[in-house]
Amino acid sequence: MRTINQMKLEFSSIPENEGFARVAVSAFAVQLNPTLDVPADIKTAVSEAVTNAIVHGYAEHAGIVTVSARLQGDGWLEITVSDQGKGIANIAQAMQPFFTTQPEKERSGMGFSVMQTFMDDVRVESSPGCGATVRMKKRLENNA
Repeated sequence: MRTINQMKLEFSSIPENEGFARVAVSAFAVQLNPTLDVPADIKTAVSEAVTNAIVHGYAEHAGIVTVSARLQGDGWLEITVSDQGKGIANIAQAMQPFFTTQPEKERSGMGFSVMQTFMDDVRVESSPGCGATVRMKKRLENNA
């Protein structure tokens, strides 16, 4: 399907930028006039993906988080959140509810589960030392 609009953000991996990313992507999505709950779902999923990049991807050093979004002509929003951090050794394990690599910091291990709850599709690509990319899709309009 053709892309009708797109955006891309790059920002430092500091916690203060998580709110910026979530608001920017949800504001971008409202141009398709979604139902009221959809922007909240998008904010939550983007928040989790960006937080994962900041907290886990760049746990040892600062870096850049990239967030992009594309509106498709068929009513789908595609969101990509990526980092060039330490990567994920075992994606299947990382996506299990309650799994966390930082239990000493009282992390719940629910980030990917939350993303999957609020988005229609979530896919993760990563390898150790090469960062991680989370691709999410959300249906914004019903063309039935």
